[in-house]
Amino acid sequence: MAQHFLLSAESRTLSLKEIYKGGEEKAYDTFKRLRWASTQGEPVCPKCGCLDHYDIPTRRKFKCAACGAQFSVTSGTIFASRKLAFVDLLAAICLFVNGAKGMSAVQFSRDLDVQYKTAFVLAHKLREALSAETKNETLEGEVEIDGAYFGGVVRPENRIEDRKDRRVKQNQSDRRRVVIALRERAGRTLTFIRHREAEGVDIARARMLAGSKLFADEASHWDVLEGEFASTRINHSESYSDGHGKHTNMVESYFSRLRRMVAGQHHHVSHRYLYQYANHAAWLEDHRRRSNGGNAFALLGGALNHSVSRVWAGYWQRGVS
Repeated sequence: MAQHFLLSAESRTLSLKEIYKGGEEKAYDTFKRLRWASTQGEPVCPKCGCLDHYDIPTRRKFKCAACGAQFSVTSGTIFASRKLAFVDLLAAICLFVNGAKGMSAVQFSRDLDVQYKTAFVLAHKLREALSAETKNETLEGEVEIDGAYFGGVVRPENRIEDRKDRRVKQNQSDRRRVVIALRERAGRTLTFIRHREAEGVDIARARMLAGSKLFADEASHWDVLEGEFASTRINHSESYSDGHGKHTNMVESYFSRLRRMVAGQHHHVSHRYLYQYANHAAWLEDHRRRSNGGNAFALLGGALNHSVSRVWAGYWQRGVS
């Protein structure tokens, strides 16, 4: 039997030992090299694009020779106004990508020795950066579509005389959401949070290119897509696969990872942030055959090319819980 990729040496190309052994200077050079990749790490003014600058070594900043603006390697990025050292940020990214089923903010805070608030916001900033990879992505070829419901569980009352029929709409929670996923075979996974799975019909029309082939289960709301895309349907009450490519196993594999992430790592996910965890699970699933070092540097590069977060900047200062 072939060895699983995660058990192989190829999957381990970065470690915490290596990061901390390299120290702060090496981590700082890594940030510079990934932020300004086109100039091999030489600073570029984010305001005017000038290459000429003066070093301010006491504050790890630079001053543009053209416009006089002061900037750092994290200015205008998702790490703007960061407090953690560069070596700690790099270690945080290493821990983040090493979690095949995600990582809870509590564990994140313990491993980094920071407050829970710091770990929570940092993790969500990283999720925002990785989700930008597929912001305007369209799918083609063979595409699988499905939906899965999360949250909104109403616990039954202890005493039988106090229990209500949870099948009745007024006794159900308004926090239940469906994650609709479109997964291109040998491609990317796109996720969307909606109230009903049938809303995935319009999403498929918007994100699938003409000529694509759709694979879906027997749910009746997918019927309308058969007139627009070559479609293959499989009745899961009879079988999950017929052995000839007629299945939705790849999108189901994504949902398996997401369910384990929500139930096994986070235990509870608010419907307001479900989209973040859905994107995180999709990113992990899409890059499951890439080494942890490759994932870490790809995420860091994406974060350094992402603008300042408008959702998570000053999150706790706004009193949001």
